[in-house]
Amino acid sequence: MDLESVAANQEKQKQGLLGRGWSRIKAFPKDIKTRVVEFVSRVKKLGQDDPRRVVHSLKVGFALTLISLFYYYRPLYESFGVSAMWAIMTVVVVFEFSVGATLGKGVNRGLATLLAGALAVGAHQLANLSGRIGEPIVLGFFVFLQAAVSTFARFYPNIKARYDYGLSIFILTFSFISVSGFRDDEILELAYKRSSTILIGGSTCVIISILLFPVWAGEDLHNLIASNLEKLGSFLEGFGDEYFKILEDGSSKEDKSFLQGYKRVLNSKSNEDALANFARWEPGHGRFQFRHPWKQYLKIGALTRQCAYRIESLNEHLNADIQIKAEIRSKIQDTCTKMSLESGKALKELALAIESMVKPFSADVHMEKSKSAAKNLNSLLKSGLWDDKMDLLEVVPVATVASLLIDVINCTEEIAKSVHELASMVNLADVEPTVSPEKPETGQPETVKSSADAKYCASVVIVIDEPSRENGNFSATTMNDCSSRPTTTEV
Repeated sequence: MDLESVAANQEKQKQGLLGRGWSRIKAFPKDIKTRVVEFVSRVKKLGQDDPRRVVHSLKVGFALTLISLFYYYRPLYESFGVSAMWAIMTVVVVFEFSVGATLGKGVNRGLATLLAGALAVGAHQLANLSGRIGEPIVLGFFVFLQAAVSTFARFYPNIKARYDYGLSIFILTFSFISVSGFRDDEILELAYKRSSTILIGGSTCVIISILLFPVWAGEDLHNLIASNLEKLGSFLEGFGDEYFKILEDGSSKEDKSFLQGYKRVLNSKSNEDALANFARWEPGHGRFQFRHPWKQYLKIGALTRQCAYRIESLNEHLNADIQIKAEIRSKIQDTCTKMSLESGKALKELALAIESMVKPFSADVHMEKSKSAAKNLNSLLKSGLWDDKMDLLEVVPVATVASLLIDVINCTEEIAKSVHELASMVNLADVEPTVSPEKPETGQPETVKSSADAKYCASVVIVIDEPSRENGNFSATTMNDCSSRPTTTEV
């Protein structure tokens, strides 16, 4: 009986293994299809996120095909020989996504190749004077000396940021030509061919990168700084209502995407530094001159991240499960909401000013309102939010949020100052609202032109009527090109 049961169990195990193997075989085509579909969808999404990636890939393919003519076209091949391979290698390592990155690498490689080639030829001539025995010793000393000095120079932060690649090519070229020249008597021809092919490859990359659908690192940095400010502004605009609504009834908006945008700002330093470094290499283009103050963008970016760190602390209070008494909440709700809203609007106006390259006068109005609300809140905090009967632990969370909002306003003010400095450096357009010096006759409206909606409308006109006899208020009518329907407001 035992043998029969063991045999039956073994038979069941075999059937189970065969069944699982057969099910896997049947599911294999379906799994392959699923993986192919996922791969295609990822590739499609990668191209849709930034179509410039597809264009860049085509540009690199075109440059390599063009340089390959050195091998395919016999007269060119006879002129350069196997050294034509250096042109292909140059295209592969030099061609980058942006013009600044390509130009920086191209200039580094070209200058390093010329300088290293000239010094290597000079070192070879000096080594020849020392005789056949002393020649390898002198060459070895020169190779050691330049490698040690160049490698040490790469530790300097400023040199590493802009010329690290060039120093690497300098070490490689000098060593290569020096060592090769010891066995090759035609060292001048060797240096000429390799330097020429490298310069041809680098020039091809730079020309194609600039002339065919150029991608400017400076423009990307410009848009990135503006986008980061707008993300912070979106958070602050909705924070006040979101926070106090959660405290009041425990509910919040279903769509919280505007509360998550600031997280991308926290890790943007490396990207900003890289774009600023590439932008310094770029020639003048569009709205940006050659000596554009890219360092000022880095200053604005650093202040923006400091503001984002405080916003991250505010976001933690949204998720905190703390019950606040209505009496405490009612004392600061309006003030905190106004602070958050006005500072958010100020950041968005600063972002719009950077994006449109105009002076940020409209942001100053919101800054003054937020600072006024902050002063009121500060006075309220000093006067005391609680009496002796209240628990201090119930007051601390709300007081912390209020204190963080005051810090955010201070950061926003520093950002505004930096944006004004940028505007003065590059002489941005002045679109401050102005009033016509001509006084209208009685009963005729006075016209004031504003640029608050310059991003969306070609022009905005605010018409201020005479005071009403009934209530003594002014009546302001706003009209713009976006809509022919006027909006009337009493002031």
